[in-house]
Amino acid sequence: MKNLVAFFAFTLLVSLCQAIELDFCVGDTTLPRGPEGFACKDPANVTTDDFVFTGFRHESFTANLFRSNVTLGFVDNFPALNGLGISMARLDFAVGGVIPVHSHRTSEVIIVTRGSIIAGFIDASNNAFYRRLEVGDVMIFPQAMLHFQINVGRTPATAIVSLNGANPAVQFTTTSLFAGNLPADIAQQITLLSHDEVMRMKRLFGTA
Repeated sequence: MKNLVAFFAFTLLVSLCQAIELDFCVGDTTLPRGPEGFACKDPANVTTDDFVFTGFRHESFTANLFRSNVTLGFVDNFPALNGLGISMARLDFAVGGVIPVHSHRTSEVIIVTRGSIIAGFIDASNNAFYRRLEVGDVMIFPQAMLHFQINVGRTPATAIVSLNGANPAVQFTTTSLFAGNLPADIAQQITLLSHDEVMRMKRLFGTA
């Protein structure tokens, strides 16, 4: 038992030492990404600008199918996040805009900064948890859960989200089914939609 305790203590010590070996690892996006992220940029070439992201300054274009837009602050366009296990995004909604059902590899926290939205997620037991959120309200979406946001106010809305991964990915359910190369007959079978309904969705995404 003592040997087991000593082993775990040693393992923890080693992991802590590895965690603090470098102050930061700004990603070098000119090199291929590995399973643990990008290789580190030469510290001699790192500047303050590497740690500043200005992509959230302005409202994004929302004149699209969903009347919304997502501006990503992921490691690909903010390499200072490399290895830190965090990322962010800005959500902009026109009146009536939605962020359709989607998921990530990570958990997500959302805070509303303008307007009023309904936000929610659906768990593996098909229970829906949703709430109308006002400015300053915060909600959590657990890892990998399908979730969504809808602008239910009379004005445009904005929210900021934070995710516990530098590259959490985004997979939109509707887009995955109808905007890719999945054949219409398979989409029809797995969604229980009619052929006409599937083709209508594919035409909306320009893949018919």
